[in-house]
Amino acid sequence: MAQLIGGDSSLLRRINSAVTLRALRDGAVLTLTQLVGETGLSRPTVEGVIEGLIESGLVAEVEPADEGVRQRGRPARHFRFRAEAGHLLGVEIGTHGARAIVSDLRGRTLGAYGRPIDETTEADERLALVRATVAELLRRGGISRESLWAVGVGTPGVVDAEGVVQLGTALPGWTGLDLANRLRRSFRCPVLVENDANLAAIGEHWKGAAIGRGDVVFVLAGLSPGAGSLIGGRLHRGFGGAAGEIGSLHLLGQEDEPSRLLSTTESALRDPLDEAAVARVLRRAQQGDHVAMDVRDRFVARLVRDVAALVLAIDPQIVVIGGWASGLDGVVEPLRKQLGRLCLRPPEVQLAALGDAAIAIGAVKLAFDHAEQQLFAVDQ
Repeated sequence: MAQLIGGDSSLLRRINSAVTLRALRDGAVLTLTQLVGETGLSRPTVEGVIEGLIESGLVAEVEPADEGVRQRGRPARHFRFRAEAGHLLGVEIGTHGARAIVSDLRGRTLGAYGRPIDETTEADERLALVRATVAELLRRGGISRESLWAVGVGTPGVVDAEGVVQLGTALPGWTGLDLANRLRRSFRCPVLVENDANLAAIGEHWKGAAIGRGDVVFVLAGLSPGAGSLIGGRLHRGFGGAAGEIGSLHLLGQEDEPSRLLSTTESALRDPLDEAAVARVLRRAQQGDHVAMDVRDRFVARLVRDVAALVLAIDPQIVVIGGWASGLDGVVEPLRKQLGRLCLRPPEVQLAALGDAAIAIGAVKLAFDHAEQQLFAVDQ
């Protein structure tokens, strides 16, 4: 990763560099005079900082647009931030597949690629397929692995601050897996691992249904639902990273296991992680199948109770519903109605705007935030 000013240890100069770079960060092409106005720095200071940023590869001088007006004297110099100077990678490791998204340093998506992975795949093979997914994405985009500044990774389960999966029942061999270290072997940049529902909340807050909202609950409405929460725009992980694990109440003996709750027969589903089978049941409910409609009602009732507990605790501005159930009719309106009945102040309820890409986009944002910290660091 490029440093703000190579070889210059002056704290003041690094501060000036960060201020100047931030003025260019949003995408505008600015002249020296405009940069002086934006930063409040003197012209000689800005000129010196710009030269250092050009040398580092983070800023480029560009030709001004030809507006057909002749100017007297020396033409103004124009500069832009080089978003292409590096790349950010977001990866989702899911029960049924892997997805990767690559962006530039402004967070603009440059490419995406995914592949299915059988839910019974063991950890070592799953990680190999995740690496292959990333390699194919980078190959298709002509992007060098060395250009990556940071990698964000989303996974099911309870993840601690070091990127270790403390509890992961959705994937074989996942509990206790040091996922961050296993993936760092494939990259020369930081690898950051977070729970999938947490990243979906971050993604929807960044580019989806929760833009501009400070207090957000995202519900990953799968067979065993999970949730991610933002308070004041910041992720709430809890002391051990287990905040939002609303699908775990059956472990306390308070309700039927998900495999029995969503079964259309007296027996449980053969595979409690067979979300495709549950989706078929919910589609049958849409078509008027009375047995399937009863299953759907049980699913919505449990979802309402779990989400209501979070709403009462956090008082969010918006609840965003995502996951494999998010595109099915009959989920949002009952949830909205029941939250109105159960909660002191019912929140707005919306379907996820990012669809299946929410987790991977949130993973990109995780990498983006880390790169931002490095980009504007002044205490190096």
